[in-house]
Amino acid sequence: MKEICEICFHHCALENEEIGFCRARKNQNGKIIPINYGKITSISLDPIEKKPLRQFYPGKKILSIGSFGCNLRCPFCQNYEISMAQETQCGQIFCTPTQLFKKAQELVPKGNIGLAYTYNEPLVGYEFVRNCAKKIHEGNLKNVLVTNGTICKEPLQELLPLIDAANVDLKAFTPQFYQKIAGNLEVVKETIRIMADHCHLEVTTLVIPGENDSIEEMKELSSWLSSVRRDIPLHITRFFPRYQFKNYPPTPVETIHRLCETAREFLEYVYPGNC
Repeated sequence: MKEICEICFHHCALENEEIGFCRARKNQNGKIIPINYGKITSISLDPIEKKPLRQFYPGKKILSIGSFGCNLRCPFCQNYEISMAQETQCGQIFCTPTQLFKKAQELVPKGNIGLAYTYNEPLVGYEFVRNCAKKIHEGNLKNVLVTNGTICKEPLQELLPLIDAANVDLKAFTPQFYQKIAGNLEVVKETIRIMADHCHLEVTTLVIPGENDSIEEMKELSSWLSSVRRDIPLHITRFFPRYQFKNYPPTPVETIHRLCETAREFLEYVYPGNC
């Protein structure tokens, strides 16, 4: 009998032992479980600005972890080695939420403020993020979520009381772009609207030449974001050739600065990235 995964809009209908579109969730004896639970592919003490967050504990650091899997298919992914990987295709260490909490505590003297869920799409491992976030929250440290925003409303609202800050990757601002990456723009917009009322929120858009780099699209994106809240920081970030887009040129620095000027017509805080 098929079971439906309720984490994101794909709603994968999985036979027993079948793995979903994200490569990280499967039907195990009638229950959808995250097969990447506790399986850490990347761990690092990063500057908070690298998430990127510019207005949340600037100058501090945060213990950052990633696993494998993603519920989008971006051909320009910067972390494709883990986000596009199956379980057997990347090295891992196993960590429990308690172990990660203790590690985060140990790093406080080095400037650590908590735990960031990042690198791949963390919410395909929703249960692990939730359980870690409970430990971190109970220990008076900070939870930071770096996500593509492709999550259903109900699990998001369950998680948000534990999240202190988030950065949502708003890939572009056309339904056609999101269709090409197996996503849904309206779902991401709803995530941003909900998060804006529950935690510190910043937004990032990676600008790819010829794909999402027009002045008109940036006007629409930043105008909409300002309608949510004018003080949401927007990071407009330079693309470098990667994964299936290795034949694309890097985004010209002038393009980033021009789009930043456009966004500042609508938003109070706009930051160029990777320039």
